[in-house]
Amino acid sequence: MLPFVSSVVINTRTMARIVHTPLFMTLLGGAPTHFSHVNQSLMKAPILVCADGGADLAVEQGWKPEAVIGDMDSLSVAARAKLDPSRVHHIVEQDSTDFEKCLRSVSAPAILAHGFTGGRLDHQLAACTALVRHPEHHCILMGEEDMCFLAPTEFEIDLPAGTRFSLYPMGEVSGCSTGLKYPIDGLIMSPSTRGGTSNEVTGPVRISVEARLMLVLLPVEHVDAVLQALVPQG
Repeated sequence: MLPFVSSVVINTRTMARIVHTPLFMTLLGGAPTHFSHVNQSLMKAPILVCADGGADLAVEQGWKPEAVIGDMDSLSVAARAKLDPSRVHHIVEQDSTDFEKCLRSVSAPAILAHGFTGGRLDHQLAACTALVRHPEHHCILMGEEDMCFLAPTEFEIDLPAGTRFSLYPMGEVSGCSTGLKYPIDGLIMSPSTRGGTSNEVTGPVRISVEARLMLVLLPVEHVDAVLQALVPQG
């Protein structure tokens, strides 16, 4: 069971930032996920925040979330009874998903988000949209095989040759690249015209894009390299 971390600030007066931490954060949603993957994330990102029904999974595993955030339409009565009431933050509005409610309510150098890519496809699409709507975060959606994050305008990463490297535009965007089998230079990419899935690493990768509209999808085993690229730790 994880202890509470003193560097976390719980703000009960404003929804602007319910949890603010200098440490990496694990964000847990209610969609199907692998507990072993979450445990691995908690070793890298020890601050646990749950989105609504994600707290049920946390309670089952004996994890203590620093905060539970959402409209509380999925959190079970049994799980809520086991949570510290001061850490449950009910946001009533229905204009955003619980994932978005969490993103606008937390601050951390990087977020590893589990339980948002399994299960319903509409939830997965909404989660990808949320990454674009909240570019202020270095948030990585963690799936069973792949992870997904919003590319900065300038992004460099060193991965083994042959690694699958997919780019998916969430709007019209162009850019350039080095270190990919199929360069994106000169291409105008968009969901309705051209994507960049199933590309391949040939050397150190450098991506430049004109707007924060490009998702990067990589195998989950390279999460440490992604964290280092997004938030260099020296």
